[in-house]
Parts: sequence; structure tokens; C-alpha cells
Amino acid sequence: MAHLDIALRRLHSQRISGAHLENPGEVVGWLGAVQAQDYAGAKWALGLRLQASTDGEIDQAFSDGVILRTHLMRPTWHFVTPVDIRWMLSLTAPRVHAANAYMYRSLELESTLLRRSNAELARALRGGKQLTRDELRDVLREAGIASDGGLRLAYIMMFAELEGVICSGARRGKQFTYALLDERAPDTKTLEREEALAALAIRYFVSRGPATIQDFAKWSGLTITDARGGLEAVKARLRHEVVDGQDYWFSTSTTQAGVPSPTAYLLSIYDEYVSGYRDRSAIGEAEVGAKLRALGNALSYIIVVDGQVVGTWKRKLRKGAVILDTSLFARAKQAEVRAITLAAKKYGEFLGLPVELV
Repeated sequence: MAHLDIALRRLHSQRISGAHLENPGEVVGWLGAVQAQDYAGAKWALGLRLQASTDGEIDQAFSDGVILRTHLMRPTWHFVTPVDIRWMLSLTAPRVHAANAYMYRSLELESTLLRRSNAELARALRGGKQLTRDELRDVLREAGIASDGGLRLAYIMMFAELEGVICSGARRGKQFTYALLDERAPDTKTLEREEALAALAIRYFVSRGPATIQDFAKWSGLTITDARGGLEAVKARLRHEVVDGQDYWFSTSTTQAGVPSPTAYLLSIYDEYVSGYRDRSAIGEAEVGAKLRALGNALSYIIVVDGQVVGTWKRKLRKGAVILDTSLFARAKQAEVRAITLAAKKYGEFLGLPVELV
């Protein structure tokens, strides 16, 4: 298995190529968690993996609570399903708290204050209420808990998310709201620690393999010891190959067949095809990273052709159309241009807008 084979198999396991999924909840459930601090980009990451969907349909699934958004790993926002959120938090929250410890101290957020904040947030949201960040800031202020509306409030809210008190509510216009997790995900399962480690490991390697134990640890934020423990529990159910001295694990059903060449995809900035791995050499990371930095941004919306990053794209919404500005690293062949045009058309269909490529 060569590096290109790894890339093509990852496209398949992530459901970017091959058989797509049926609804947003199924995509998030398949992947376990989807990085989502860039909300618009994260919606497209789901849409890319669906047979047919629109931006509005994913907004609706989010507002309905089919998918939730919370601080889950590393620490940043992720989409996660109600059925998975509690057992995943039981694994990842302690690691995120440890990463946040310096900021908690710097912002004078001692344990007693954070617990009191949790109680005030829960009181304000109880009974199906869904409030914006600014509204919850006012709730805390009235309770005598000062926040500057910036970092201090952000870490108070993150603490409450990590403790399983709050999560995303429905959007109110363009604003995000928070709701009680107990009301958005009532009676969802918890797992014993060893069972949870195994569940996270099998979800990761089936949906993102071929991948290494270091990739899994980076993605999940777990210690390498815990990551290894999870893999040990499930490796009999996985396929294993050694490439350049590295151990790769993946589903026995993961293939790279059935996709014509060239095939192009427009990926969002934090798509799991990129953010889900520590080692990105399979997509040409060293060369690509230098080219992205030369363009002025090491993190970009990327264009992938046959598993390899070949350029970047930006969108501009204008009345009645979406303008896609593409920058390719090298002159594209006509067949590649056609493939990129088809990928752009799919993105336009997702938004319900005609596409203009520039």
C-alpha cells in the first residue's frame, strides 16, 4: 500500500467517495465527531458526504437537535450526535480541562465559581429555554458572576459544555443559542471507560482508516496510552498493514475502487480528511504546506483531485450566485478542470445557487 493508496482509501472510508450517507445525523454518527468551529464549512463537510442535501436541510437538522455542536476535543467545537455525546465527553472532557487549566487560572476561574456558573446556566435554561451567549452573559452578571463577554465568558461556557450541562440549541436567525444537554439529549447512553475507549477507536479507524495510533491520539486528544488501549480492544476487527515502518489500521471493507480519475472535491478548511490525522503525508503535506503558506494561509479551503491537494478555493456570496475563486498549485489538465467544475457545481447545488468559477 503506497501513500496514494492511503489517500484514496481514506476518501472511501470517510464517505467522500463511494457510497454516500442518507442524512446529517448518519454522517456525524459515522465519523463520530466533525470539527465545527467554522459552522458554514462544517455544514458543507456533511453535505459532501450525503447523496443529496442542502445547506438549509443541515441547518434544520442542527436546530432540531439531530446533530449537536459542543466543545468536545482538543479543545474546539465539534458536531456530535445526541446518542454519542455523553460517552465521548466522559473520555475527552478531562483532557480538554487539562489543556484549559492555564487559562482557567489566568482568568481567575476557580472551581467554586465554575460550579456556580453551571448552576446559574442550568437554572436559566431549564424548561426548554434556549438563550444566546449574550443573554447568558446577562444571566451570569445578575448572579454576580463577572465576565467580560470575551475570553472569560468563553471559558465559562466551554466548562459548562465539557461538564455536560449545556450544548447547542436551535439557531435564532443568524445567532447561536445554548440549551440544556439533559433536554437536548435525554436518557442517552453512557459507557464504562474501557468500553468507551474501544467504541471511539473502532469508530475512528473504520471511518478514517488507514490511520496510525498517533493519528487517533491526535484526533481524539487522548493520551497515547489510552489510544493504544482502545485500539488493542478492537484490532482483531480491523485490517493491518505496515507502510514505511508505520502501522496502519482500517476497516476490512475499506477500498479505493469504483471512482473514475480524475475526481475532484472541494473541501472545507477543517474537513476531517485533513484535520483527522497527525500525519498528512498521504495528501502531500510537506509540499502542500509550503504552497499554502506561500499563498498566505496555511489553513485553507482546499481542492482535492484523486486524493491529493492541488489548490485552494474561496467563496463569495453575491445576489443570486456563489463566486468561487480557485488557486491551483500547477496548471491543470482539461480533464482535471472538468472535474473541478463538477465539484463546484455540487457545492452550488448544496447552497441552491448557480456557481461562477474565477
